[in-house]
Amino acid sequence: MTRRSLLVGTSLIAALVALGGAAPLAGLGSAAAQGVPLAELLVPPALGDRWVGNDNAPVTVIEYASMTCPHCANFHANVYPELKKRYIDTGKVRFIFREFPLDPTAAGASMLARCADKDKFFPLIETLFQMQQQWAVQRPLPPLLAIARQAGFSEQSFNACLSNQKMLDDLQAELERASKKFGVRSTPTVFVNGKIVRDATIDNLAKEIDALLKS
Repeated sequence: MTRRSLLVGTSLIAALVALGGAAPLAGLGSAAAQGVPLAELLVPPALGDRWVGNDNAPVTVIEYASMTCPHCANFHANVYPELKKRYIDTGKVRFIFREFPLDPTAAGASMLARCADKDKFFPLIETLFQMQQQWAVQRPLPPLLAIARQAGFSEQSFNACLSNQKMLDDLQAELERASKKFGVRSTPTVFVNGKIVRDATIDNLAKEIDALLKS
C-alpha cells in the first residue's frame, strides 16, 4: 500500500484505526525555497484561507503547520501569542494559517477545524495544539471526539467530517502545492511577505516585520 493510498480511496477513519497516524502523507519535496513571490503565495488553497487580523495589513504572515507537530504546538504556545499581541491585534499583520498535515492524524485534526463554524476555527486549532499530547496518540479517535464535542460536534457530525474525501483530497493537494511550489518541507514553516523565516522565534519574526513596516 502506497502512502497516497492511505488518503485516496481509503477512509481516513480506517487509516487512523489501522495505523494510529503512523504513516506520513505523500507529497513532500526536497526543494527549499528562500522566498516566494507574495502574489503567488496569496493564492488561496481549494478550501480557502482562514486568517485573523486586518484584511489591509501591510504585512502578511503565513504559517504552514501540521497539527501533530510538537514544534508547531510550541510555536502556538510561545510565539503566536506575542505575535498576536504586538502585530495582529494592532492591525499591522494579517495572519493566515494553512494546513500541512504530515500524517493521517494531523489530517483528521485539520478536517475537524475546517468542519467547525468559522468563528470556532482558531479556538479549536489552539485547543488542539494545547492538548496535542492527549490526542496525537496511537488511538487518536476517542480523544479527538472528546475535544470535538466541546466545539459542538456530535458523534455523527464527527464521523461525517472525517469521511469527507473531498476535503481530504484538498488538504493533500495543498500539501503538494506548498511542497513543490513554495519549498515547504517541515513544520512550522512561516512566511513573512513571501520570505521564509526558518527559525520562527518572536525576535526573528519581529525583525522581519519591523523592517517591512519601516519601509
